[in-house]
Amino acid sequence: MIKNLLLPVFLLFSLATLAQQGTASPYSFYGIGEIKFKGAAENRLMGTVAVFPDSIHINMQNPASYSSLKLTTFTVGGSFNSSKFTTYRETENAQRSTVDYLAVGLPVGKKIGVAFGLIPYSSVGYRIRSVDPINGTIRKYNGTGGLNKAFVGLGYKINSDFSVGADFSYNFGKVETTNIVYVPGDQFGTEEMDNSDLSGVNFNLGAMYKTKIHKKYDFYGSLAFTPQSNVTSDNERILGTIVFADDYTPGIIEALDTQKTKVTIKLPSKFAFGAGFGKERKWLVGTEITLQQTSNFGNRFTDISNATYENSIKYAVGGYYIPNYTSFSSYLSKVTYRAGFRYENTGLVLNNETIRDYAVSGGFGFPLGGTFSNLNMGVEYGRKGTAKALLVEENYLNVIFSLSLNDQWFVKRRYD
Repeated sequence: MIKNLLLPVFLLFSLATLAQQGTASPYSFYGIGEIKFKGAAENRLMGTVAVFPDSIHINMQNPASYSSLKLTTFTVGGSFNSSKFTTYRETENAQRSTVDYLAVGLPVGKKIGVAFGLIPYSSVGYRIRSVDPINGTIRKYNGTGGLNKAFVGLGYKINSDFSVGADFSYNFGKVETTNIVYVPGDQFGTEEMDNSDLSGVNFNLGAMYKTKIHKKYDFYGSLAFTPQSNVTSDNERILGTIVFADDYTPGIIEALDTQKTKVTIKLPSKFAFGAGFGKERKWLVGTEITLQQTSNFGNRFTDISNATYENSIKYAVGGYYIPNYTSFSSYLSKVTYRAGFRYENTGLVLNNETIRDYAVSGGFGFPLGGTFSNLNMGVEYGRKGTAKALLVEENYLNVIFSLSLNDQWFVKRRYD
């Protein structure tokens, strides 16, 4: 069944990825946009904790986990976002539905697993209108686009306790922004259109360790490292005069010569390490710390004066509980219950205020029929940013879901 689904789903996903506007956050103006990928739904509902391998789910945060896959796994995830944006003067609401990832994992023999997929990694999407209370100057800001990742990876099980792995990713995308300024009484307004084509490659390395404690409990250790990489941004800027009106999209009536620049954006190195303790197929509690050297990060354009970067850090804790995964009499006993919490200093500093993001999450994994396939659903509630220093506080609710389909491939027939 999975084989028949792969090609059409990948084609539809590719079109949806390029067309969707994955965020409404004003913080997506900076850098390559708001980082959207927080891991597969199963990990995200545990606060993004991804310290253990799974035989029927793809852990895209650590490629060493691919070696633990027992069945061919196809997974697709999405989310519905409802956000409330608050400043010192007003409040606005926005909603978005997005496809978050698509991936396929394949066990190859007993020690090797491979995976490949597509991830909308970051997203730009904002629409802001402001009026100066003194002179009435109107400013409008619009932005769309983002960065996508196509990846392929391999995991290898060195022995029953220790696995290593690596991912290779090709990054691509486009960001389009428009800034309009109009002073009441003037005949024309001013419009600035910026287009950026993004491209680059990067690697992700991982290792996982698992051992028994007192023959009953399991201990997990996880390391993942992403070296610093570059994304090339081919920028095009057009400045011109417009006939301004609030109720329609103006066209430039007179433009200056197009300015073209090429900027290299450094994607910061990332190091994640964590540990977990539990009982296999029963319960687990884990924690993970992620460090990023975002102080080396930069914007697509060099004339953004109010934004700087510092090194970021994320703390996550979470886990799962399964009452009885082999139960025949109670469906609820086979459901996986997940919960978690994360706190993140994003590394972005605006008007001397550090932008922080923290959230609580929880949800369920529902088995489908008599197979190993499952439907995962849950919610994440959090807060990002602050209303201080003329900034925006963003309160958000994400409804998260994923479908994980499992099948057995490459089985030799015993009978014709």
